[in-house]
Order: sequence, then structure tokens, then C-alpha cells
Amino acid sequence: MGLLDSEPGSVLNVVSTALNDTVEFYRWTWSIADKRVEDWPLMRSPWPTLSISTLYLLFVWLGPKWMKDREPFQMRLVLIIYNFGMVLLNLFIFRELLMGSYNAGYSYICQSVDYSNNVNEVRIAAALWWYFVSKGVEYLDTVFFILRKKNNQVSFLHVYHHCTMFTLWWIGIKWVAGGQAFFGAQMNSFIHVIMYSYYGLTAFGPWIQKYLWWKRYLTMLQLVQFHVTIGHTALSLYTDCPFPKWMHWALIAYAISFIFLFLNFYIRTYNEPKKPKTGKTAMNGISANGVNKSDNQLVIENGKKQKNGKAKGE
Repeated sequence: MGLLDSEPGSVLNVVSTALNDTVEFYRWTWSIADKRVEDWPLMRSPWPTLSISTLYLLFVWLGPKWMKDREPFQMRLVLIIYNFGMVLLNLFIFRELLMGSYNAGYSYICQSVDYSNNVNEVRIAAALWWYFVSKGVEYLDTVFFILRKKNNQVSFLHVYHHCTMFTLWWIGIKWVAGGQAFFGAQMNSFIHVIMYSYYGLTAFGPWIQKYLWWKRYLTMLQLVQFHVTIGHTALSLYTDCPFPKWMHWALIAYAISFIFLFLNFYIRTYNEPKKPKTGKTAMNGISANGVNKSDNQLVIENGKKQKNGKAKGE
């Protein structure tokens, strides 16, 4: 006899049991959350993070419509400051994770989470929190593209990468702000130092382009990062490292999705026959936040046109 053929009372009992089990599971998950971070900004509840990510997706959808009949913004100075600011932020995160893990005697093979208030453990947790915040700040990459009407750069890879990193890392900070989580964040922050350095340099204009021949190697570096992530996580599973197994498997699946997306981007960008350029080529699914206009082109500054001159703030 199926559930629909059962007596109303038994159906209600099944529903009631399922709801109670769900509530109990919810309470249990919060009971094992990292108490050190619960009063840190954005960490008491997932709703602020989810709200920010929802607003981001709404801007991705509505922003191009709003800009449709407007002139693109010229933001050279803003982009220089933003990109080199991101270099400093990621360098800070990398240094804090490197020094904190070294002083705490962390293992790069297997490291469980220490939820104590040890100064080095708190230092690592704080660095991981800053890493999470940096992923929210990176939403500005997309905002700048849309305000500059570079909508072709706002690809599925770009939006998927930005939105999932910020949202999923809330879970990481809430439950595992330390241990094995430090490795991926440390590696990724180092790569972002290089990436945002490239983006910042491109913002100076076309005169520096000839020195930036190495952009394809940044994509290769990211692909290497995802393979290292899979290898490191698989080793943790093999050694039965005391770290949540479901997070290990989820991370492997997540890294595989990036390998397919970035590899597809790399092939389309560097291996396929070149077509006549009608705009700037994306890099890493996230085109460099730079300015690439010739001196004879029309310059737009906040909707105002100028010819053969510099925009305000350049």
C-alpha cells in the first residue's frame, strides 16, 4: 500500500516525523558550528550572505538592461585602485595563513580543525574569514564590467565562479574555520595576488599591453590549482583525515566543474583559430579589469564624452 492510500492519520504522522527530524538535524548542525566565529560580521546567520548573493544575481540580470541606453562608464582610476587593493588584500590573507599555519605546526597532508582559542588557530580562522569577505568584494568585478558595458565578459563561468565561492565559503567559515580548509584558501589567495596584479597593470592602458604576454599562463595556473586541489583532497580521503568527508567529496566535485569550465574557456580562447577582434578577449572567464582604448578613440567618463583627452581621475 502506498503512502497516498494510507489512513490520513498515518500520513500526518509521517509528515510530522519528517519535520521533527529536519528540525532536530538543523539544531544539531548549529550545535557543532564554530563558536569562535558566531559573533563575527555576517556569520551569525546565512541570510546576509544569501541576500548579498541574490542582489548580485539581480544586478547581473537587470544591470545590462539599465545600461542599455546609457554610455559606458570610463573607470581607469577606480580600476587601478580596486585591482591593486585586491592584490594587497590577497597578499595579507596569504601571509596570515602561511605564518599562522607554520606557527601552529600545520600539516599539508592532513590537518584537523582545532576549535580552541589558541592564538595561531584564531589567526588562521580570521584569515579564512577575510578570504570569505574577499570573495564578496570580488562581486565588484562583475559590477565594473556591466557599468563599462563589457557584457560579453559576464559569462556563465564568471557568474558561477563568483557567486558560488562567496556563498559556499560561508559554510566553510561557519563550521571549519581551520584545519584542511587553510590549504585551498592559501593557494587561491596567492594566485589572486598574481591575477589582480595583471588586472591592475592592464588598467594603465594599451602602452603596457606588450609587457603582459603571460596572461594565458594565469589560466594554466588556475587549472593546475584545481588539479592540486583534487589530489590534496583525495589524499585526505585516502589517509582518513579527520575532516568532514562530505566536504571532501563536495570539493572534488566542485573542482571538477571548474576544470571543465576553465578548460573549455582555455581552448576557445587560445587554441581555436583566431577571429577578427571586435572587443577585448576574456581571461580566466573574468576579463582583466583594465582599460584598452587607443588615444584616438572616444573616451566616456560617467556618461560624458571627451575626445583625445583623459577622463577625469586618470
